[in-house]
Amino acid sequence: MTDDTTLNAVELATELTIAWLSNPNTRANADEVPAFLAKMHQAVNDLASPAAPAPAADEATAEYTPAVTARKSLASKDHIISMIDGKPYKTLKRHLSGHGLTPEQYRERYNLKTDYPMVAESYSEARRAMAHKIGLGQKGRAARAAVAPKPAAPTRKPRAAKASA
Repeated sequence: MTDDTTLNAVELATELTIAWLSNPNTRANADEVPAFLAKMHQAVNDLASPAAPAPAADEATAEYTPAVTARKSLASKDHIISMIDGKPYKTLKRHLSGHGLTPEQYRERYNLKTDYPMVAESYSEARRAMAHKIGLGQKGRAARAAVAPKPAAPTRKPRAAKASA
């Protein structure tokens, strides 16, 4: 590779890193920036030089190190900490789909039990209370009776006979 191509790769990687950092949705520590810059530089170099695609077998046999322990991920009732990135979530389903995983694959990847929850306990309780309040899970008349009981029919007074003159 020539110096000109290397310089362009460094400049491009730097510009991409600056754009990433200027995004208000990006939460990055100062420790993450050099690693991200190195990844961007490697990606730009990989794109610049044609190479054979990496075998997929390496990815399948890769060891995944969890960001936190299973015990710590469930320590709070208000959130579940993801083992992928160590961030708290009320529900993991959307987060996992963003990483191309199903709950079963996530449990398998990190050797979790099949009953490992995907939703925070307090969030689950709030949803359950809301469902009970609107009558979900009840059948037929019992559901209607629980939501709005019928008021008693009003009693009528008999009409007085009109006096004829």
